[in-house]
Amino acid sequence: MGWACLECAATGRAEHAPTSADFPDSVLRRISFSSGGGHGWRISALETPRERPAPWRIVVITGAPSWAEYWAETMVELPTDREMIVVDRPGYAGSEPLHPVPDIRVQAEALAPVLRAAPGQKLLLVGQSYGAAIAAIMAAENPGRAHALVMLSGFFAETGPTARWLIDLGGRALKMIPRDLRHAVMETSGQGPQLVHAKRALTRLNIPVHMIHGDKDDFAPIEVAERLAAETPMRRPIRFVRTPGANHFLNDGPAHELIAALESCLPPKRRWSFSLPKLPSFGVMKGRLPAFPSGAPAGAPAQAQG
Repeated sequence: MGWACLECAATGRAEHAPTSADFPDSVLRRISFSSGGGHGWRISALETPRERPAPWRIVVITGAPSWAEYWAETMVELPTDREMIVVDRPGYAGSEPLHPVPDIRVQAEALAPVLRAAPGQKLLLVGQSYGAAIAAIMAAENPGRAHALVMLSGFFAETGPTARWLIDLGGRALKMIPRDLRHAVMETSGQGPQLVHAKRALTRLNIPVHMIHGDKDDFAPIEVAERLAAETPMRRPIRFVRTPGANHFLNDGPAHELIAALESCLPPKRRWSFSLPKLPSFGVMKGRLPAFPSGAPAGAPAQAQG
């Protein structure tokens, strides 16, 4: 990824792993849309085209650096009854602006238009790494748009050994490294004070929230994500999924495993059922109606027996 960023900076190429050479437009295509919030930016994204809207649309907010191309292999393996769009966040790759946008609330505001779905279509919002906090704010600020939220390998300010080394090295060489790496260093090193906005957003959600995290993640420690899940007061408890042996880049593993993990986060279909209303009970003895002789009208006194 670092080499791809250097190569792009040298050649002026926007895509860090060109997809057009590997996949036709009928399978995977590059699109752009106008940002929200009146910022006037063009946001670049990859999407899986479908002849008709799929029942579920999966929206992925990527991490830092934010490169949609690294989701391509997962996207092309999706079943036809699913569609996916993966964004390059503002300040990265083919998205505007050219300067960094370190405020996660502004990022959420700018990316809000990607939450639009076709009539009858449901939406699964996925926030990857640094994008997890942004996705939480997007879901809270756009109620009714997302039907579930997935925080995939969520990064929450505290770094693992590899991320700590890279951020420290990048900070020392900030003026010399390519734009996307520079923006990533600036974002991740300044996220801590902003997490209050993401935590507040989580408490407002009334949709299923899932955290999927690899137990070998040396970029975003799994313990930090577990602590966030346990300590955040939620209307519904967060479902935490520990993935044995997985590292930070779950989208770089076998595509079918990630797709299966995302499928497990889709809310189950509700079966429609009809039940007759319960009739009121007029009994006097243990809830039972009094017995009447054959032919006696209801309400008539019982005749003496014997």
